[in-house]
Order: sequence, then structure tokens, then C-alpha cells
Amino acid sequence: MNAHISHYSMNSPYPSTLLENAVNEFAKLPGIGKKSALRLVLHLLRQDEVKVVNFAEAIVKLKQEVKYCKKCNNISDTDLCEICADGSRNKSLVCVVENIKEVMAIERTGQFKGLYHVLGGIISPIDGIGPSDIEIASLEERVKIGEIEELVLALSATMEGDTTNFYIFRKLQPHNVKVSIIARGVSIGDEIEYADEVTLGRSILNRTPFDESYKLASK
Repeated sequence: MNAHISHYSMNSPYPSTLLENAVNEFAKLPGIGKKSALRLVLHLLRQDEVKVVNFAEAIVKLKQEVKYCKKCNNISDTDLCEICADGSRNKSLVCVVENIKEVMAIERTGQFKGLYHVLGGIISPIDGIGPSDIEIASLEERVKIGEIEELVLALSATMEGDTTNFYIFRKLQPHNVKVSIIARGVSIGDEIEYADEVTLGRSILNRTPFDESYKLASK
């Protein structure tokens, strides 16, 4: 028995290849290390088989069937997300965000009644992400249609977020659309999704024209 323990200890800290493979897959998730992955896997092993199968099927179904709204790029169950399909929303007001997490955060405030445009990322040269890698061209196409009167830039107050804001502002200058930016109630360097609802809600309500904000930042 001691020889057996010594054998697998030298090759792997896990007594089962199946366990090791599952831990390695969970550890690939953001913010999940090997110890956390092991706890999650052991938790699943203690559950009824039906619960584990339902968990696995939900993940597979998500990947295979989830859609992206053809209008705003938000995650949806249908071709047009519930927000874009809601006739009570202000279609002339569009909030530009990085991803679905920002949509969820802003919706929780209950302060924004317009539509959204999900970029799917922000410009980050150091990561090899340029304007063509995110949904800026589709945003410009929406503006060209003429329904949008105001764009609210609600990207995180980071260097990458500010770079993306400025690029969008310059790109849309030839078009007759007002571009504003959320008030800096969200501190520099903060991520939108982590801002509390009151602060984020006030930042949206107290938004300012982008050109005025840019002039102040340049002084």
C-alpha cells in the first residue's frame, strides 16, 4: 500500500485520472485555481447524478443555443433581445458598453430606459485588440440609420476605456448624433460592473457631453 501511495504521489497528486482531468478543466475558468477547482469537483461528486447531469446539460445547451441580439449584440435566447424588443424603451437613446456584465449592472439601477450597444471588448493595443476587433462598425451603421439621437459612452474609466471612448467620438463626429459620457462618479480605474447601483445610476443621469469632458481632461 505504501508503495502504491508513493507511486501516484510521484506522478500526480490525484488518486484518479478522471478527478485530475475534471480539476484541470475547472482550473481553466477565470479566477479559479487548482485548490478551488478541486473543491468544486469534489462538491459535484457528492451531488446526486441528476443534479450533475442537469449542470452539465445547462452548460452545453448554453454554448450550443445562446444567441447574440442582431441589433445590439447582447446575449439573448432569440434573434432580438428582450430590451431591443421592448416597445416602451427609448430607441433614440443608446448606451455603449463593453459587455453583457455592464448591461446587467446598468439595468439593475433602473435609471436607464434606452437601448444598448455591446462592443464585445475595448481597444487595447497591448493585447492586440484594435477597432476592427470589436463592434464599432455595427455601432456606426446603427447611427447612420438616423434613429439614434444620443449615445451614452459607459465604458470603464481605464486607459483602454478612455481610448475606446475617444475613438468612437472621433469616428461618429461626421454624423448628427450627440455623444455623452457617464459622470465620473465611477472612479478612475474602476470597472463598471463593480460600481454600486446608486453611484452607477447617478453617473448615468448626470452624464455630460463627451467634448466637454474631453476638454476638461486635456487641461
